Amino acid sequence: MCGRFAMEEMLNDMVAEFGLKGLPNRELPMDWNIKPTQDIYVIKNETLEISSWGLIAPWSKNATEALRSQSAAINARSETVHEKPTFKNAFRRSRCLIPASGYYEWATELGKYKPRQPVYISRTDEKILVFAAIQDQWVAPDEEVKSSVAIITRDAVGELATVHSRMPMFLPRDRWEAWMDPALQDVNKVRSLFDNFQPDAHLRFWTVSDLVNSIKNSGRELIEPVDLMPETLF
Repeated sequence: MCGRFAMEEMLNDMVAEFGLKGLPNRELPMDWNIKPTQDIYVIKNETLEISSWGLIAPWSKNATEALRSQSAAINARSETVHEKPTFKNAFRRSRCLIPASGYYEWATELGKYKPRQPVYISRTDEKILVFAAIQDQWVAPDEEVKSSVAIITRDAVGELATVHSRMPMFLPRDRWEAWMDPALQDVNKVRSLFDNFQPDAHLRFWTVSDLVNSIKNSGRELIEPVDLMPETLF
């Protein structure tokens, strides 16, 4: 389950990679430790937008409730996203993509790493990762409109399953257009986009230091590989 990720690409990198035509009115700084409730980039068809990470529950009455609901809704399980009250409307009508350089996971007891050992996952070809996500708009009492998003997750597969039981949903590029199509609102057809592909294709990972555990740290040193002492491997 993705709880932190990195973004080190600039706007021109994403324009070139995704053929974007619409851009936000500000550029976010590079950050190797993006945390929940932080502003992040979101792709909606050919437009790049800025949203807050963590879906705000539609029934939130004020900013305090909105922030609390965001913190609990940074990820949405692919198996149940279509039926959970917080997520189901956004899943049906407002799907998007979230670009990232890579993301972090903390090992469980599933493999050779000690529990809570952080690892960093990125693409073998160093291209931008793209998470499947959902987006919604919340109107605050003062009528400010706040855009928020949640990352879709699924069961982990392959070597990633030896680190953690969950992973973000990475859709094949030829399904992006359908995923982001607001006219596609048949829940079963949308869910069928999750089927029949290799979700861990082109992914790699390595162990990193505990520096990522602190939200005060945000530099590129967070993704530098670290060697583990033999006794920490079992």
